[in-house]
Amino acid sequence: MRIIIAGAGEVGFHLAKLLSYEAQEITLIDTDKERLSYADNHLDIRVLRGDATSIQVLQDAQVDSSDLVIGVTASETTNLTLCVLAKQLGCKRTMARISNTEFMDNRELIKFDQLGIDELISPERLAAMEIQLMLNQSAFNDTYQFEEGLLTMFGVILPKTAPFVGKMVKEAARIFPELNFMPIALQRTGTQFTLIPRGDTIFKEGDQVYFITSDKGVEELYKLSGMQKQDIKNVMILGGSKVGYKTARDLCNKKFNVKLIEKNKEKAFDIADELPHALVINGDGRNVELLEEENLEAMDAFIAVTGNSETNIMSCLVAKNKKIKKTIALVENMDYFQLSHSIGVDTLINKKLLAANSIFRYIRKGEVLALTRLNNLNAEILEFEVKASSLVNGEIIKELNFPREASIGGVIRNGEGIIALGDFRIAEGDKVVVCCLPKAIPRIEKLFL
Repeated sequence: MRIIIAGAGEVGFHLAKLLSYEAQEITLIDTDKERLSYADNHLDIRVLRGDATSIQVLQDAQVDSSDLVIGVTASETTNLTLCVLAKQLGCKRTMARISNTEFMDNRELIKFDQLGIDELISPERLAAMEIQLMLNQSAFNDTYQFEEGLLTMFGVILPKTAPFVGKMVKEAARIFPELNFMPIALQRTGTQFTLIPRGDTIFKEGDQVYFITSDKGVEELYKLSGMQKQDIKNVMILGGSKVGYKTARDLCNKKFNVKLIEKNKEKAFDIADELPHALVINGDGRNVELLEEENLEAMDAFIAVTGNSETNIMSCLVAKNKKIKKTIALVENMDYFQLSHSIGVDTLINKKLLAANSIFRYIRKGEVLALTRLNNLNAEILEFEVKASSLVNGEIIKELNFPREASIGGVIRNGEGIIALGDFRIAEGDKVVVCCLPKAIPRIEKLFL
């Protein structure tokens, strides 16, 4: 595919990096010379300096023969204008990163595709949705739903009380034959290596393990991972950013008790007017005394979404010290994100990474329906739809020539989530969830083409 990416910030660079691994023909446009120079030196892509809304720049980027144009600059207006121009100039598909979630909420009213904009991506909306999902499954530190929860991915750090710690995967399967979940990825404590679990892989205390489970297996997974399901009702949100506002609004609609702390007085009053069911406090959330005065210890969850990563992490650590059940910090710095398991905060969220992952699934070959990258792990989970022509169609899983660097976590068939073991036969129309390391992706994609 020939793809043009406008914006060499963290989202654009991350996208270009992922796509360059797959031999896609990438052109990266930006006005910042240093950003382009860094991308040019580190990635096998073409860089072009200039305004992404310049017709001449787009023509130089060969927009007329491009398969996809992605606008991920910091300017929402630039991204939308770029997509309109690119479609007029002959590009097949366009995507725009936006910050105004009203556009997403009114897609039926405003026909963006008629304007030349095929897809809209809102990092703020994605972050708010991720936060809600984490609150619903509070014992886990990472989660992702396929087909509205028919299959769900959970990440958990194994405590020593977990019954299968010290046992091999195949031993755990024999001891608990009715399991409705499958381990799909694992990272040992203190390492940066991602393992795809096999039958002889041993579970160890402190392992970060990702499981795929059906709706029947959620309670089992709580029990067997040694975790307790915790009811979340009282939530404190630090920061009235777009993510904070949207999270507070959505949680209020779901009858959570929400306190929101915002430093800017004018913004705090505006949010209080718009969210009558939330208690909005004008104050500096970095002030520990203020948090204590506002009854931090009585909160079930603490969510820090200010524009400062360090403030978010430190305030979450304060909350964790007060025995808060669930802490979530929004971080902009990718370096912090890579340290998620050692910082001490339950969950770190990076809205740029969420946006890049969401965009990435539109680019994949095969019938990819969904995609997510595992936090801090070098692995991806992809959902494919099996076609009549797919090599996996009609095959039994254990007889497939499946790479060792990948595993099938589950199958969705006729509206039911199934944990598919080795004797399961894949059929046309199945939606198959696969976890794999990057080097195995091209082979996996060929199986589902």
